[in-house]
Amino acid sequence: MIVQEIIDQLENLAPLDYAEEWDNVGLLVGNNEAKVTGVLVTLDTLTEVIDEAINKKCNLIISFHPIIYKAIKSISGKNYVQKVVQKAIENKIAIFSIHTALDNSFHGVNSVICEKLELKNRSILIPKKGTIKKLTTYVPAKDAGNIRDKIFEAGGGNIGNYLNCSFSSAGIGSFQGNDNSNPVIGNPMEMQYVDETKIEITFAKHLEYEIIKALKKCHPYDEIAYEIKTIDNENQLIGMGMVGELDKAIEEEEFLNYTKERMNCNVIKHSNFLNKKIKKVAVLGGSGGFAIEDAKSNKVDAYITSDLKYHDFFVAENQILLIDIGHYESEQFTKNLLTEYLKKKIPNFAILLSEINTNPINYKHYG
Repeated sequence: MIVQEIIDQLENLAPLDYAEEWDNVGLLVGNNEAKVTGVLVTLDTLTEVIDEAINKKCNLIISFHPIIYKAIKSISGKNYVQKVVQKAIENKIAIFSIHTALDNSFHGVNSVICEKLELKNRSILIPKKGTIKKLTTYVPAKDAGNIRDKIFEAGGGNIGNYLNCSFSSAGIGSFQGNDNSNPVIGNPMEMQYVDETKIEITFAKHLEYEIIKALKKCHPYDEIAYEIKTIDNENQLIGMGMVGELDKAIEEEEFLNYTKERMNCNVIKHSNFLNKKIKKVAVLGGSGGFAIEDAKSNKVDAYITSDLKYHDFFVAENQILLIDIGHYESEQFTKNLLTEYLKKKIPNFAILLSEINTNPINYKHYG
């Protein structure tokens, strides 16, 4: 088992194509062709985690947060980032980060929060645009069925809960090859008019290479006519945050206590009570102040996230209950998700959950 094979499994869960542009995901340290002796999964990569990997004979660390986020101009151990990278290189330990790719996955960070809170009827809070593409190609009518099937096999035509979706229309195609052409129909320099089928199939952005590969393999023409366009349709399975519902509405204070217990929180910050029951809830792991308006637009009763600033609480405008449970607390179960996923995909292999608590924030109650 090499590093890239582990990465391939993780990309099936959360393709890196869907990470935010500002993020730094992927293999940050190490060689993707290196043989893996063991995998250690963590939320953050610290020097203590590197030591743990060494002691447990793991040479690949899967980290949710990227240890390298801003540009590094030297690796001399001047700060904690450089120390981690330096120690990883010295001990030939690879570090892979999945971060916002998993944030945007329907089965990622926010799904875990929903599971902990037992929220039902889930949907994406902020569907990500630019994740759907459309292939249009023109083929001899007699080959249309086979080409459609091959593109379906490559993952094309999957829309939400539906598979193998396409649209086909009949028409007349024309072409004339030059002296260097090798037409399947007719001869070079001869004008041809052929009964053709126009096939249109949408597909997920990260599948583009496989879709084009399948098309080129099965299309009979030596010069394939096709177009690929990015469409702005919202993708209901990819995006930030998630909305769900409790089985029954409960009082606000009861919901805070429920959230505190389920999410294993020491402290919860919240906006003013609105004296209404909570049933519809939005969640967003990590820093979610940017999504308050989206939560309001979805007409939720409460929005759970972290890192809310003083002025963020005013944005609630007495419409929703804002709940800040802490950054670490909102993402703490992510490493369990990744560990369990990899164990299912790669049984009988050393996939270990880090025992290091990487939360840098401590709480003290006085009085």
